[in-house]
Amino acid sequence: MGRVANRQKKAEQSKAGGHHVEQGDMEDPAAQLHQNLQDAVSDALAMRRPVLHHLSADTAWLLMIPRPIAATKRGGRVYFNILIDPWLSGTQTDYTSWLSKQWHSEKPRVPSIAAVEDLIRETESLASGLRLGKGRKSIADVAASHEHVETFIDAVAISHQFTDHCHEQTMRDVHPDVPVFAIEKAIPLIESWKHFRVVQTIPHFSHNPDWHATSVPPLPEWLGISRLVTSSDMLYFHSALMITFNNLQSGQASRRSSSHQYTEPEEEDEAAEAVIYTPHGIHSYSEDIDLVTKASPPIKTLAFMHGLEDVSLRAAQQLNLGAHNGLQAQRKLKAGYWVGTHDEDKKGTGIVGWLLKRKKISVKDAVASEKERNTGSRRKDSVGDEVIGSFEGVNWVDVGNGESLVLQ
Repeated sequence: MGRVANRQKKAEQSKAGGHHVEQGDMEDPAAQLHQNLQDAVSDALAMRRPVLHHLSADTAWLLMIPRPIAATKRGGRVYFNILIDPWLSGTQTDYTSWLSKQWHSEKPRVPSIAAVEDLIRETESLASGLRLGKGRKSIADVAASHEHVETFIDAVAISHQFTDHCHEQTMRDVHPDVPVFAIEKAIPLIESWKHFRVVQTIPHFSHNPDWHATSVPPLPEWLGISRLVTSSDMLYFHSALMITFNNLQSGQASRRSSSHQYTEPEEEDEAAEAVIYTPHGIHSYSEDIDLVTKASPPIKTLAFMHGLEDVSLRAAQQLNLGAHNGLQAQRKLKAGYWVGTHDEDKKGTGIVGWLLKRKKISVKDAVASEKERNTGSRRKDSVGDEVIGSFEGVNWVDVGNGESLVLQ
């Protein structure tokens, strides 16, 4: 993408209210990365907002959530860092290579776990140096204090057992002390590697639709990870991970501690924000999506990560649900940002690659199609027909390979 196109995209995203930083406009990649980080961290730190970083053109992500102020007052790290579905190097094979073997068509801009660690390390150094308050350390002092930190990754979240989401070669480079939160079907695969010390099954949100219940140790109390599913999807292929958090000082009443008398906080203090990540899509009619919109304490969907590609194995199996489904789900969730994911046109060999049928539909075309379907309809759509067929509430942002988004 050229510089003019980049500037145009930034202007459009600025109108949408997001802060978007990119790599590639400057000739020196290291200088560009440093400037991008400094801009993103400055904005995020000033507003205590999370940063979403796209590590590849496909579906590997790093979510950096600011820790509660109390946790950082005495020099603690600024961000809690969650690595999502990392596949950064090498090929991925499902079962056997003659069935399906794929590799990235575009080299990940953050090509290794070591590069992820460097990215977080620099972000932490910048954040600590920019942190307001007396007695703050210089960036050089902070960097020196980080020399003996073995890993800056606080958790790994795995959405599917397939190797483009749960990639052994990449995952083996993650420090073994990092806890892994994975869907049930991925647990035997991860445990077979005998690499990670803690591997936890991600709970279904519907089993206890209170985000606090999804804060499974060793996660901190202010953060939870759960799974959204569709009951009619028996294999849960079309499901989502939901990362919920309340990092505000006002919402820090402990539900685990018994050392102090517990006082029930106000519901608004216990409200959470959420990042919902669904690489294959989750059906817009999912009961779990409705649970999120009606949750108590409330959950505000900050980012909804769902791709635009409609992918199927000919007529046999729908793989990725595509833009139309994403638009319908976004109408319900009313997320602050709808972010594309898992849309890289990867190279591959094998029977599956030969059978794959891909159709990428733009958000503009999906909205136009929605408008056409609803024109002249006399019934009122359950999503709210006052916005059907318009761009209202779409909030689409394209976060490319190596780019970052501050979730305001």
